[in-house]
Amino acid sequence: MSVFASRWVDRLDHVSELRPTQLAAGFTAAGVQAGLKQPPGLDVGVLFSAEPETVSAARFTTNARVGAPVIASREADVTRLRAVVANSGGSNTGDGQRGLDTARATQRLAAELLGIDPGQVGVASTGVIGTELPREPLLSGVREAVQRLGDDAQNFSDALLTSDRAPKRACIEVTLPSGTVRVSAQAKGAGMISPRFATMFCFVQTDASMSAETIDLLTSVTVKRSFDRISVDGQLSTSDTVFTQASGASGIRVEPETEDELLLGEAMDAVMRSLAVAIVADGEGAKRVGRIVVRGDERMAEPVARAIANSPLVKTALHGGDPNFGRILQAAGTAWPPSSEFAVDLEIEGRQVVSAGTAVLHDLHDLAPLVQGDEVEYVLTVPGSGGEAEVYFSDLSPEYARFNSAYTT
Repeated sequence: MSVFASRWVDRLDHVSELRPTQLAAGFTAAGVQAGLKQPPGLDVGVLFSAEPETVSAARFTTNARVGAPVIASREADVTRLRAVVANSGGSNTGDGQRGLDTARATQRLAAELLGIDPGQVGVASTGVIGTELPREPLLSGVREAVQRLGDDAQNFSDALLTSDRAPKRACIEVTLPSGTVRVSAQAKGAGMISPRFATMFCFVQTDASMSAETIDLLTSVTVKRSFDRISVDGQLSTSDTVFTQASGASGIRVEPETEDELLLGEAMDAVMRSLAVAIVADGEGAKRVGRIVVRGDERMAEPVARAIANSPLVKTALHGGDPNFGRILQAAGTAWPPSSEFAVDLEIEGRQVVSAGTAVLHDLHDLAPLVQGDEVEYVLTVPGSGGEAEVYFSDLSPEYARFNSAYTT
């Protein structure tokens, strides 16, 4: 998959794509089969930076109900993570003290094997909520993965997958004024996806050198423009995790408020937005990706965009390629201030269909060709100014209902 496959990810002249399973310099990874998931497959992965001066940043779900790995990772030193241990086949959520002990045991074992502090290990688990994550198979998987560490991320990224139809990964080379660096990333996610994260992981590596404050700033900006902007089913997960790491192995230093920082940030943004859109496109049973952009009053843009993206009626219309724009207006109205006049303009794929709240195009058959593609864009302008919000969302299909009605059985 190309980083620039979606029209919503701008192609950058200072970025060239590498083999997507390559890693930034200083990093190694592995994925193994530990017997955690059915049907059997790779289910435990380890990612490691050999550079002692590695800096990092992290972002987690905003759900009040979180998994043990999120608790354990929050307790770690998220500014200097050297290793990530991730597993599929069980989210380790809802298992009380036993689950937390398992997460912490994973940190301790990985740290011992890699010669680092337990506080430098981030952990992430995905799978069914409320079941036990078998500790000994998980730890055996960690031992084997550490022994298999290499400079290719294919098995690591495959070990993250649950209901995903395909892995999501990328590696790019970024030309900066000070020199050339790499950015690599691996992600997973397909269901339980909502703005403010998803049942998703994304692990991003760069071999640029920078301060912990710089990588935290770049992470904050790029996450807000990517994983905070996606919805498959409006369900906020217990386990969402983003880890970014900078090994410094390239020897290229990125200083704050420089052209280097700006260009590296643009490259990280492209990678994260690409992976975020790929997660939406991979939504369980999904056929199309929609993008809703709302402009106008800064207080209204965000809630209106989210209401539209999470509307089952809008999402089913998107699935069927049905240009039923009345559903978009209805969804917008659910987030509308009661005392405000509903005077909006709506465009679908650049064609205006509503002006000041009144339809200007009444023959929906004329609109049908606009909503038949893999990507469909809606732009809603509301009264006021100063605000703009976008959300990427998948359609909602019969396959989604079939899959999730029998997910554990």
